[in-house]
Amino acid sequence: MSSPLDWIVERVPIRTGLGIAQTIRLLDPVALSRNLWRHRELIFQLAKRDILGRYRGSYLGIAWTFVTPLLMLTVFTLVFGVIFQARWGLQDEGSFDFALVLFSGLIVFNVFSECVSRAPGLIVSQPQYVKKVRFPLEILPVSVLLSAAANAMVSLIVLLIGLWFGLGILNWTIVWVPLVLSPLVMLCLGLGWWLASIGVYFRDIGHLIGILTTAFLFLSPIFYPVSAIPGWLRPFYRLNPLTSIIENIRAVLIWGQLPNWHHIVTGGAATILFALSGYAWFQRTRRGFADVL
Repeated sequence: MSSPLDWIVERVPIRTGLGIAQTIRLLDPVALSRNLWRHRELIFQLAKRDILGRYRGSYLGIAWTFVTPLLMLTVFTLVFGVIFQARWGLQDEGSFDFALVLFSGLIVFNVFSECVSRAPGLIVSQPQYVKKVRFPLEILPVSVLLSAAANAMVSLIVLLIGLWFGLGILNWTIVWVPLVLSPLVMLCLGLGWWLASIGVYFRDIGHLIGILTTAFLFLSPIFYPVSAIPGWLRPFYRLNPLTSIIENIRAVLIWGQLPNWHHIVTGGAATILFALSGYAWFQRTRRGFADVL
């Protein structure tokens, strides 16, 4: 019985020019790192253009990157904390506490959502890069991730300001934030390379990703704690890669706790392998992009 991958290869004009041995060499993390480092200046320029392009022509310009998360935090506090009186079940918890906990989860999800939702159209929307033989197409998902990370950094600053001035806390465990978010980076890179390639051959994938992204918003512990999930459902819930990342980011930022090292190690290893597989697949299929576009 043929696999779904065999079905794709037989019916889609994917010309790679790469053998199995060459594809395996693409799984070398050192070679991948060197390739991205070699194009670091171009990645930075693409990310910078993407960030500035969002606010070109607006009165506030780049200041919107700070105003937007500040307004969203205010809305969350009003809607969930004041109107719905939602609580996280903490001792001496106020309306602002719930908003900060919710906001921290959304920071993680927004990075994931932006990278995943834009990935299927990255190559299709920029065919001029495909025609340039020497242009490193593999850096496009990286530049999108860098742009999303810049926005997340501003949101993180807003969150820290809220913790300091609103609750009077600023835990030293925030030093673990880069480590906690490293699996998210690898996850977004892997999905970016996989979806950017698949999106060239199957245009419907963009519509499907939109539906799945919305599903992930409610299937991730953003608006509720994991403890609220029925016990029999939690093992399946743990399959969501965002669950452990969101829990760890809240632990180090808000609760002042150390991250779950088991989740860091297992999640990091799994997402690194996933990112490498996405990169290998992207490089293996890129030579067919021009035929389709």
